[in-house]
This record gives sequence, C-alpha cells and structure tokens, in this order.
Amino acid sequence: MTTPTVLRWLDAGELNLPLPGSGATLVRWQRLVDLCELDVVAGRLAEAHTDAVAILAELHGPQVSPGRLWGVWAAEAPDATVVARHDGDVVALSGTKAWCSGAGLCADALVTAHTETGARGLYAVDLRGAGVQPLESTWRNAGMADSDTRSVRFAGAPAIPVGAPGDYLTRPGFWHGAAGVAACWLGGARAVAAPLYRAVAEKQRENPHAAAHLGAVDTALAAAAALMASTAQQVDAAPQSTGEVAARRLRAAVETAVDEVIARTARALGPAPLALDESHARRVADLSMYVRQSHAETDLAALGVLVAR
Repeated sequence: MTTPTVLRWLDAGELNLPLPGSGATLVRWQRLVDLCELDVVAGRLAEAHTDAVAILAELHGPQVSPGRLWGVWAAEAPDATVVARHDGDVVALSGTKAWCSGAGLCADALVTAHTETGARGLYAVDLRGAGVQPLESTWRNAGMADSDTRSVRFAGAPAIPVGAPGDYLTRPGFWHGAAGVAACWLGGARAVAAPLYRAVAEKQRENPHAAAHLGAVDTALAAAAALMASTAQQVDAAPQSTGEVAARRLRAAVETAVDEVIARTARALGPAPLALDESHARRVADLSMYVRQSHAETDLAALGVLVAR
C-alpha cells in the first residue's frame, strides 16, 4: 500500500512543498501533517524526500529529477560505517549504511559518510547505479514494516559531494527538518485519535470516561498544533537561525501528544479496535515505532541544558 501511495503523491506533484524559511513553513509542515494522517508510512517516506529537496537547495546540490524519490540516510550505527574516498573530482562510497528507509524504493539518496580525514560529509548517490546493494531485511516489528528500512551496502558507488564536510549538521535547515518530522508525528497521532472522536460523538452520554479521555487527547493535539504554528513563524522570521531550541521543544511537545493519544485511545476504547480494526492497529503500530526516532530522555536533557543557559 505504501509504495504506490508515495509514488502517486510524487507523480501528482503533492510533494512539491515550500522550502523551510521561505515564508510558508507552516504550509509545508501542515502538508506533512495531512499526508501522515492519511498514511503514516507513506508520509514518513514523503517527508524524507521533501527534506532531501530542501537540503539540496540549501547546500547547492544537484537538481532533483521528476519522478525520482529521494531518501536521506544519515544514521550512524557503530557497526555500519560508510567511507568516502576522493580521487580528484571523483568520489566513491564504500561500506554499509544502516537504517535506510525506502531502501528498495528510492531512486536517489543523500548519504552521510566519513572522509579519509575523519570528517562527516554528505553525498548524493544514484541508487540505481553501480555499487549499491540493499541487504536482506532484518526488520521484525509490524510497525513501519512497509517503510522498507534496511541496511544498504556500498561498494565503490559513485557519489556527488553536497556541501562541505560538516555542513549537513551545522546548516540552519538541519533543525528545520527535525521539526518537520514532528509534523509527521502529529499527523499520525490525529489518525490514531480519529476512532475516539467518532466513538464519543456516537455514544457521548453512555461513556463519560471516553469523553474525558478525548478531552485530554484533543487538548494535547491542539497544543502541539499551536506550537507547530508558532515554531513555523519563528523559522520564517529568522531562516538563518538554527532554531534548535524551538525544534527540540516542538518535537518534545508532539511526542508527549503522541503518547497521550496512543495511551488514552486504548484506555477509552479497549482492545477491540487494536484486535479487530486492521487499519487502526496498523496506525498505532506504525506511529509507536516512528516516534522512537526521538531520542527520548537524551533529547529532553539536551533541551534542558539549552534552556538553562
């Protein structure tokens, strides 16, 4: 289901979003909310593509060709390292990159790799070219299974440098992209909460506890949406600022809303939707896995240090 959905969006131009900091950041993020509310896995792949487009624009990388889905493969696992070897203007990547979403679906990807000096660079790779091999999937969780996240092996794969070494993490858009992921979580949370809204609308007088759970869920979702809007305004007002504090706050607020939605919807509705409603069960599993892209207390600690200064 995910594969034709995200490619259909791509072909229809629905992934042509305003760039972060362009004056329409909220339009961009609200579109990511809407896509993930429809299909959180397809929306997650769509977010990566739109992030790649934004990175390439910010760092003056190669043009994005129509009809080609991009990924951003920047995870650094201790047992999976990619090295970029430069020979004049020619660059080749070798090694294994873990956590590559859309491994068999994307046509191109931005891949982080270590240079021979130890710096971390970013490279554009044609995944349909030589030296690129997605490995057998080791994914065992039902959540986000359709994202085709697996390791990819590079064996002298031709690559194009994007920006200078270190630019991927230090550019202002890094935190704008991190905030965009929170928009996706918010869309997934709205989809998970939808059955609770319907249940209370149909049986309001019969289950006051469900209504109370919905009140808490609605408050959390509204607060997250309001913070997203104000964060978008900050990005547009100062696009060259990293906005790290604002992005971290937004991610933390949306993660809290996700936790509220998943827990309270289950408590209000009981096991039936999780056991008998395939679509709802999939949304819960997908969102539960996706939100773990957060680093939990590590991220909260980093935010605490920043705001204590």
